[in-house]
Amino acid sequence: MRALVICDDVYHPASLTRGGLTGLGDCGYEFDWQTDPAEWSAAEMSSYPLIIFSKANNRTSSDKTPWANAEIAAAFVKYVRQGGSILFLHSGTAGYTTTPALEQLMGGAFVHHPPQCPVTVEPLAGHPLTTGSAAFTGKDEHYHMEMNDPNVEFFLHTSSEHGTQPGGWTRSEGQGRVCVLTPGHNLEIWRQPAYQPILRNCLDWCAETVSHG
Repeated sequence: MRALVICDDVYHPASLTRGGLTGLGDCGYEFDWQTDPAEWSAAEMSSYPLIIFSKANNRTSSDKTPWANAEIAAAFVKYVRQGGSILFLHSGTAGYTTTPALEQLMGGAFVHHPPQCPVTVEPLAGHPLTTGSAAFTGKDEHYHMEMNDPNVEFFLHTSSEHGTQPGGWTRSEGQGRVCVLTPGHNLEIWRQPAYQPILRNCLDWCAETVSHG
């Protein structure tokens, strides 16, 4: 299956997302990479059954200008409601306070993070999306999140000296699916043997909904 990867922001270069996803090896997905918002269009996006959203609200790694607006946010909402799926990864949850429709689509949004520190990733035992994984600790940005959908299904939490936070959840929107994972500021987290199964499982869960109506 082909998936469109939207990535590259000031604090999270495209190389991070590339390294993390290509580290999954032959996982059944072919990734098309989009780093410049000038190349984005709702029409092109609709040709993909799956979007991987790993981009904070900056145009590029060298341009802090926000790229998302209300029209773009509405296009993502429409895409999911018509049967597309989006996997939001780490920085993909950050910086979208000016586009509340995108934050509502996520089901929760980034508020802040303390300085990087040891963060323990705690998968929910017995959940289908955590099959093959286990708890692990690594240096990361501990994302603090504000949830806006009481009906999300949590399958992952993160904890550090700064407390416990939601780390992974799913929700539906119309005919489509949304999945969110907050760990992953450093490539070492993406490449963790205990985290890679979660990434694969989340891709597969999103890919179950492929109709665009």
